[in-house]
Amino acid sequence: MPTVLLVDDDFENRWALQLALESRGHRVVLAENGRDALQKANADFPELVITDFEMPEMDGRELCRRLKCRAVLSGIPVVLLSALPEPTGDVRCWTAFLRKPASIEVLLDTVDTFIAARLTYARAPRDSEYPTAARWRAIDSRCWP
Repeated sequence: MPTVLLVDDDFENRWALQLALESRGHRVVLAENGRDALQKANADFPELVITDFEMPEMDGRELCRRLKCRAVLSGIPVVLLSALPEPTGDVRCWTAFLRKPASIEVLLDTVDTFIAARLTYARAPRDSEYPTAARWRAIDSRCWP
């Protein structure tokens, strides 16, 4: 079950989005502001973050910046929601921007698209990631005597 971190200072928005996301089979972790979201992202490592732009203590833009600064969290897609137009002038740290009131179907389709891409991404392990338990090196099967 994919985990989505939902960040919004408005209780009703969080509740409505939580119901919609859970109806699609996502596990939802809730946060009221950016500071709370950073702590929960470090603890839960979500597959996606949905955040409001304007919040007290730490806004959505700063949350996006801080997520991208942490190597462990930098690959998490972030959907930024706002009643205001998309912020310009700064480096864009979010993956997608949706203007409120966003269609719930568009939002859910966006979430599903990013999560599917993230979950199906596979990379080949490097040799150093899985060291051998023995002190001897593995024999290359092509060099069998």
